[in-house]
Amino acid sequence: MPRMGFDRHLRELEDDMLLLGSMVGKAVDRSMQSMKERDLELAKQVIEEDKLINQKRFEIEEKSVELMATQQPMARDLRIIVAVLNIIVDLERIGDHAEGNAKIALMLGEEPPLKPLIDLPRMASKTEEMLNRALGAFVRRVSAEALRVIDEDDEVDGLYNQIFRELLVFMAEDPHTISRATRLIWAAHNLERSADRVTNICERVLFVITGKSEEFGSSKY
Repeated sequence: MPRMGFDRHLRELEDDMLLLGSMVGKAVDRSMQSMKERDLELAKQVIEEDKLINQKRFEIEEKSVELMATQQPMARDLRIIVAVLNIIVDLERIGDHAEGNAKIALMLGEEPPLKPLIDLPRMASKTEEMLNRALGAFVRRVSAEALRVIDEDDEVDGLYNQIFRELLVFMAEDPHTISRATRLIWAAHNLERSADRVTNICERVLFVITGKSEEFGSSKY
């Protein structure tokens, strides 16, 4: 394959990855919307569409392997393909966490609200924003932006800690709230883990740019 053709296939691979990222970001947003608005039909839709996320991940994997098997990518090109293979795994996992929150929305749907949801939607919004910026940093090869996103994971961790402490108080004061509070803690943990996955994506951005694999942040939970 001439170099021009190879570059086109590489761009298509990145475009597919961005499409997957868009699907996942939408799932994060809609799963939280379903929880906040008690929209059970939307929650079911998020769960059903997770199959499309999984399917897209496997399609990208197949294209990546085929590109490596049929061509002889140079070192930088190979780093891009390897990074894409890693990133799509993290994207698929974030999609799984969104699906998990949609399932929690179904569990909460029949129960009276424990409290207005404020910090959970903030976590979801921040996580989706970080995801979009991480993928943008990958496409533009901007290491400074990737490092900024990694630093902002602390904000999501802070929201998680705040939610966790608040819900513990609810459970201590009224044991009848334990079931509902526990489910909200699960939802917060799904978002915290999603943000951790975004930091993994940022690490892949830095790998493509520098050629070095380095861990910049790890989950505290």
